[in-house]
Amino acid sequence: MSKKRTIKSVEAYQVFTKREHPGVEAVVRTEGGILAKAICTAGLSVGTFEVPFRYDGGTKWNGKGVTQAAANVKELIAPHLIGMDVADQCAVDRTMLDIAKNHKMEIGGNAIAAVSAAVLKAGAQALDIPLYRHIGGTSARTLPVPGIPAVSGNLRYGGGVTTPCGKPSITFMCYDFSSFREASYAGWEVYSKWKDVMAQKGLETHVDPFRMFNIPAGYFESDEEIFELMADTIVKSGYMDRIGIQIDCAADTYYDDKDQKYYGLLTRDPKDKYELMDLYKKLIKEFPIVIIEDPFEETDYASHAELTRSVDIQVVGDDLFTTNKERLAYGVKIGAANTVLLKVNQIGSITESLEMVRFAYDHGYGVMPCSSRGEGETIADYSVGINAASIREAAIDETGNRFLEIERELGPNAIFAGRKGLKGNRFQN
Repeated sequence: MSKKRTIKSVEAYQVFTKREHPGVEAVVRTEGGILAKAICTAGLSVGTFEVPFRYDGGTKWNGKGVTQAAANVKELIAPHLIGMDVADQCAVDRTMLDIAKNHKMEIGGNAIAAVSAAVLKAGAQALDIPLYRHIGGTSARTLPVPGIPAVSGNLRYGGGVTTPCGKPSITFMCYDFSSFREASYAGWEVYSKWKDVMAQKGLETHVDPFRMFNIPAGYFESDEEIFELMADTIVKSGYMDRIGIQIDCAADTYYDDKDQKYYGLLTRDPKDKYELMDLYKKLIKEFPIVIIEDPFEETDYASHAELTRSVDIQVVGDDLFTTNKERLAYGVKIGAANTVLLKVNQIGSITESLEMVRFAYDHGYGVMPCSSRGEGETIADYSVGINAASIREAAIDETGNRFLEIERELGPNAIFAGRKGLKGNRFQN
């Protein structure tokens, strides 16, 4: 093994992120001078079944400090990785998982995920190939259907029950185009008009770090008004039946275990799962909704399955599956959702995530990457590497720039997933 590929050191630090809490940044160096960094942080909606992160607790950083997780990289992980082949992702990840065994909480899923992602980057550099090629080989050439931020905010109808997660978030999805470049331009046009719509509502300054307009209480009576505005914006932009709407419900955060009702989700009224089911069906029939994510609480596989059977769009499991192959396997068994959201840091390592991806594809499910856990533009390489057909947002930000770069690199070999990239019978003709 060459020095270029031999791990020399593994370090980690607490760093700032786009979230309002710190993240773990891992730094991997090889004997041959390769240096790669990767950040792991938590998302807004964190499922109960995700791998536990290691936090410092106490009052500093509101208990979300990660200095101990960073220290665990240096003290518990690094000594076992030094001398290993940085290009052998599976061996490195298995070594870390053997260290953690059943105690990922003590080491921290955030520590493992940051190191795993940094090793992946270093491996690509050591082999002198793009990251997407390192992940997927020569078959990696699909550009996904991207999204455009529109609306966020959990307080518009009273807030969540379990956590103030900023959901539901709503986005435009640019699906009926011949290339990523064409889709991203259409997204830019729609977003430009959407900004004007929000300004007319007095919301031009209510923008979160992800360019979504955060809706305070009192601006709308229900999300149906938002969908009407979005549909009108799509039509006026000239993209009817080419751009649609995605809703990330994060329904678990609105669910009250005591009376088994959802409070403040899409409307002010409390709803049981049957009433919520009827509402989804009505909205999907009346508006150009093409994707719905986590429509029910994270243990309600049966309702996810019933909705998937009842509608002809993409139904995504995030908190439902938590990038976990075992949880996905049960979903497959009963037909819950038809797509799984990919968040590497929900499970821990790149290797575990790719195993889940293979399982999803083998059983006809789509995979939708999401960069909410600190991946940044790297999520574009993840997406192309696994030939994902859709992705959360990513049309007009730094991730979109990376997709455009990859599309140029691939040239005539590039494939844009287009409308057939979305799950659901509505898009297969």
